[in-house]
Amino acid sequence: MFVGLTTAAPLNRDKNTQKGGSDGATMRFAPESAWGANAGLAHARAKLEPLKKEFPGASFADIWSFAATVAIESMGGPKLKWRPGRKDVVQVTVTLPDGLLPDADGRDKKANPADHVRDIFYRMGFNDREIVALSGGHAIGRCHEDRSGYWGPWTRAPTTFSNEFYRLLLEEKWTLKTTHKGGPWKGPAQFEDKTGELMMLPTDLALVQDAKMKPIVQEYAKDEKKFFEDFAKAWIKLQENGVQALKKPWYQIW
Repeated sequence: MFVGLTTAAPLNRDKNTQKGGSDGATMRFAPESAWGANAGLAHARAKLEPLKKEFPGASFADIWSFAATVAIESMGGPKLKWRPGRKDVVQVTVTLPDGLLPDADGRDKKANPADHVRDIFYRMGFNDREIVALSGGHAIGRCHEDRSGYWGPWTRAPTTFSNEFYRLLLEEKWTLKTTHKGGPWKGPAQFEDKTGELMMLPTDLALVQDAKMKPIVQEYAKDEKKFFEDFAKAWIKLQENGVQALKKPWYQIW
């Protein structure tokens, strides 16, 4: 839940327009709070409200980012070099457009969802390796019908951070989901394993359908240590994207 909170729309810092980023914690305000990419995150924000009351000097933006980072570490993920410095805005003066994060189905490039994901992340300054590494966060958590419209976990250990997401992508046979709990599936297009208990999104399968991304998936499936190393760098880059107080990259300070 908390990981989703800080991979949501505010983190999408456009390197060309210099808009977006985690400064401001603008997801507290409409219309951003209601964007599809932020579906269900009101629950996570609510759970962190007591921390803000206990530590009023900390910004919402830092609390959200720190909570997600600690969550990854506590679930067995890599150690992450998090830094404070994000500031909150009191009110939104410039409303960002919806659609800053990739859609699960590839949006306007459904024939090749990997290109849609590239459109989003290249604009933030990420490359293919970083995209695949960040996608490994789907090892944890699950989708909920009443929030995103999708259903199910990606792995059988959704509270353990690992390279399992990549292994399953490669080893399982994924077919289009057509039934659910004894009836027809009425949600958006998604894929399931032979048991129907695990799922993948179209943009997940794009990672093994794309000729440039698949070798990276294969590498991470075999080498969890390498995945952790690459994820740690990409995660902190994402967390500090557009934060004015953290202009120097973390590796120049730590």
